Amino acid sequence: MRVDHPTRGKLELPAGQPLLEVKSLQVSYGGIRALKGVDLHVMPGEVVAMIGSNGAGKTTTLKSIARLLPIGAGEITFAGKRINDTATADLVAAGISLVPEGRAIFPNLTVRENLEVGAYLHRDRKAMRETLEDVVALFPRLGERMTQEGGTLSGGEQQMLAIGRAMMARPALLLLDEPSLGIAPKLVMQIFESIKKIANAGVTILVVEQNTRIALASSQRAYVLKTGEIAMEGPSAELAQNEEIRAAYLGG
Repeated sequence: MRVDHPTRGKLELPAGQPLLEVKSLQVSYGGIRALKGVDLHVMPGEVVAMIGSNGAGKTTTLKSIARLLPIGAGEITFAGKRINDTATADLVAAGISLVPEGRAIFPNLTVRENLEVGAYLHRDRKAMRETLEDVVALFPRLGERMTQEGGTLSGGEQQMLAIGRAMMARPALLLLDEPSLGIAPKLVMQIFESIKKIANAGVTILVVEQNTRIALASSQRAYVLKTGEIAMEGPSAELAQNEEIRAAYLGG
């Protein structure tokens, strides 16, 4: 899979510099503090998971990174540049793509049209065709349903479409919000196999996932959010063996 966007080129970072870094992030909804000083980082090429109960602040963190929510305090940097005030469309051009919770595909557009929406930054048709070929190779089901309206797809197929649409922008960083939500177990495994292939192609991934077991099995590191704060962090394999994590999220 080709991941370097033709308009931004390959992201070259100094050794040891995170691709994404979040420092003391605070976000409020009205009088409620949804995030109370979140710190996290993602190194180039990593798959990092965020886990925690509903309402812990996981989706809020992703939306803040994607600049879909106003930031109360703190700093977010991507590829060494502060992005607190960067518009979402400019972040896509810089190399960040978000697959939102609930997928948010266009139900009345065909699969092909949905994918082409994700490629609006491509300046030449050849690049778009190549990327479309990559997405179809990743999700063959989409290739079989190119003329079908997105709203007629199954939940799993819609999730494939949402990820494929995000990949059409050839991101350096892919933000995934609850990719297994509402999907049959068999398709969940297929989707996470595809996520693994995306990571192997060089895309850095930050994933929020309700299925703690598969999240930890599919990532190198993980953060545990609890009521808007980082409660725990570390290598995913170690967290999977942690008694507190096992009791709270893995059924003991």
